[in-house]
Amino acid sequence: MPTEIQEQTLTFEELMAGLKEMHRLILWNDDHNTFEHVIHCMMKYLDYTEGQAEKIAWKVHNEGKCAVLEGSFTEMEVYRKILQQEGLTVSVE
Repeated sequence: MPTEIQEQTLTFEELMAGLKEMHRLILWNDDHNTFEHVIHCMMKYLDYTEGQAEKIAWKVHNEGKCAVLEGSFTEMEVYRKILQQEGLTVSVE
């Protein structure tokens, strides 16, 4: 099933501010991704071990969300787009 990606245009100032601040990539619980798919994506794209990825999947399941990565806004946006293409529900804070 294709995933629609919404394009967002940022100003130069927003990009520069994003490089200075630390942002978090948040993985949200949803009703359509399996534990196996979440674990696979965490291992493939974020280099988590299987055990770490399982803990993330359970935290998302039990608490509704989990911060899975921290870095610049630009870096988090790259990972957000990758994980969204895999069907995961993610946002940047």
